[in-house]
Amino acid sequence: MQSNFPKIPLFLSTIFFMFSLSVFLFLYQAIDNKNKESQLKEEQWQTEMSRREGIKTLDNTIKMVEGDRLQLETHFAQSSDIVPFLDTIEGLAPKAGAKAEVTSVDIAKDSNALVVSLKASGTFASLYKFLTLLENSPYELDFMGVEMHKDTGVTTTGKGGSFPQWNVIFKMKLLSFVI
Repeated sequence: MQSNFPKIPLFLSTIFFMFSLSVFLFLYQAIDNKNKESQLKEEQWQTEMSRREGIKTLDNTIKMVEGDRLQLETHFAQSSDIVPFLDTIEGLAPKAGAKAEVTSVDIAKDSNALVVSLKASGTFASLYKFLTLLENSPYELDFMGVEMHKDTGVTTTGKGGSFPQWNVIFKMKLLSFVI
């Protein structure tokens, strides 16, 4: 028996099927590559966005603590800010009812700290209050020495009568000094 089955249409349909399959695989591969590129670009975009959000958060945090930073910096005396520091500690004396003047200023060689000698006079109570104000000042002071002497024969009149006059020399080191 002879086969009446046409071989040419089968062959053509097989070739068309193979061509369609290869086009399908080519397009599938291209779409898959584009999806991978898209995912990579999206990851890069997310990374950049998170970095920018971090920068914005850091900027906002810096703005929030700006006042605290400025207040903290007032506790440190820069080498260019020695005069305001000295004026500040001399200005504490009238608040306590005493008189004070800086007698010497030097930079300690061993610790890069500022060494200040301060002479004050007043009643014992006013000098004690002045010492308390110095200890509670915003600067970190280390008292290296205190010499206190009573003036003989000199009195100060004030509320409640006359009081003996006292002189004190404070030698202190400013530990919060930045060169």
